[in-house]
Amino acid sequence: MPPSEIQVVLPDGSKKTLPAGATGADLAKAIGPGLAKAALAIRVNGDVRDLQRPLPDGMKVSILTDKDPQALDVLRHSSAHVLATAVRQLFPKAQIGFGPPIEDGFYYDFDIGRPFGPEDLEAIEKKMVEVVKADYPFVREEVSRAEAKKRFTDDPLKLERIEDLGPNEVISVYTDGPFVDLCRGPHVPSTGRIKHFKLLHAAGAYWRGDERRQMLQRIYGTAWFSKDDLEAYVRRLEEARKRDHRVIGKQLDLYSIQEDVGPGLILWHPNGAILNFELRRFIEDVILQRGYQLVYTPLRGSARTISRPTFAGWKRRASATTASSGNSSICIRFRKTSGRG
Repeated sequence: MPPSEIQVVLPDGSKKTLPAGATGADLAKAIGPGLAKAALAIRVNGDVRDLQRPLPDGMKVSILTDKDPQALDVLRHSSAHVLATAVRQLFPKAQIGFGPPIEDGFYYDFDIGRPFGPEDLEAIEKKMVEVVKADYPFVREEVSRAEAKKRFTDDPLKLERIEDLGPNEVISVYTDGPFVDLCRGPHVPSTGRIKHFKLLHAAGAYWRGDERRQMLQRIYGTAWFSKDDLEAYVRRLEEARKRDHRVIGKQLDLYSIQEDVGPGLILWHPNGAILNFELRRFIEDVILQRGYQLVYTPLRGSARTISRPTFAGWKRRASATTASSGNSSICIRFRKTSGRG
């Protein structure tokens, strides 16, 4: 006969007895109504889980609220699912990639057959507000591999992910309202717990980071527990944009990049050239003062030699011909030039 009760260990070392099958939410209620309202997730022997999962007997547990640093990752993971829910409502045939929390936010990868424009992000964010207001609970299910394939039969990205799962790996899916996703969790109790978020931008991203695979569209966002924290983060982003070297370089007429010269190759203007010159001279002076010796390498060398990691900064010019070596691959790197205007 299975035991009728379980006992868990709280952070202060005290023990709490609960009915068998009790969840993290049940524990929070047993401790007090304030904690029950504030609870977002539960930590079981260091592993963060949903509040609705049953508690194992004899484990050390703690309730996560918005005061716990790990709770922010849970909030952002759930925010990513709210994003995917909104995208699927606006683009029903969208294929869904990965959607993890990241530092300061979250992202989700989608395939809708085209890039997302600013007007798309605006519409998606509005739809996210609707999903939050609906307060859909995040419901976790553990399913068989066959059931998982059945649920995601129209989404080849998810089917590929299912094939990668080990034979003994638990397969779980999460549902919030109309959206179902293959996911390990954990999540906050419901979409209504996500109050302060903002979509930032969209960018292309290869499926699984492989440039040989299809290009997906990644939407980045951020989420916080307070409006003040969200606004402060957005201000930091705005200040960082003002200090972006691409912006400052143009404003101060330091340099330019021309595609016909080559992507990423800097053409220093007089203002930038003098900064470059002074910085190099300062560095060389410091090097000499500290007892180092200067060494200058050739501007070109054989491709075979410079393919070694030591010469990683060289660029190859294919099938160049020289009188001394015949047809061979050489490498060339660009150095600053001076002139009078």
